[in-house]
Amino acid sequence: MRKTAPTKFPIHDLLKERWSPRAFDSRPIADDMLWSLFEAARWSPSAVNEQPWAFIIARQGGTAYDRLVAALSGNNQRWAGHAPVLIITLAKLTRNGVPNRHAYYDVGQAVAHLTIQAESSGIRLRQTGGFDAQQVRQDFSIPEQYDPVTVIALGYAGKAENLPEDLRERENAERSRKPIYDFVFQDLFGKPAESGQSAASI
Repeated sequence: MRKTAPTKFPIHDLLKERWSPRAFDSRPIADDMLWSLFEAARWSPSAVNEQPWAFIIARQGGTAYDRLVAALSGNNQRWAGHAPVLIITLAKLTRNGVPNRHAYYDVGQAVAHLTIQAESSGIRLRQTGGFDAQQVRQDFSIPEQYDPVTVIALGYAGKAENLPEDLRERENAERSRKPIYDFVFQDLFGKPAESGQSAASI
């Protein structure tokens, strides 16, 4: 399924085509393709090159995978358990014993790089913050200085018709985003930034 973003300005095709599905095919991901995603994350920028990220991989069919699915909340168990790979993203919150206020930002950048690398390889992913962090910390022996941030479901696109009806409707819904002028300002907070065209038309 394609859900190309209806952009107002030109962006790279990988960004236009990227979206977050719930339907995954159970086909496994080859090791070389999976490691390419983490190589992309490895080369993302971070404050003072601290690289405060870590990832825990759980593959479908393993006990770690089952424990991670069980820790998911709400509707997440209904779709994430079909992806061949689940990944816990972690942020290291200290640097030399001092709080690192950029840690979450840097983890987000690493995952963004991973996401675009995945898109370029025909792999889709969906992230969720809906999980029991304490359960994940316990089940996966996560050190105190690391905080579980998200769980990523990773795999090839599946068929929306295989989802429960309510999730199928959400899968097929059109994509939408806030207008640019809602979050890009110029000179002062709240003052819309203007491009070559009127900000009101963006």
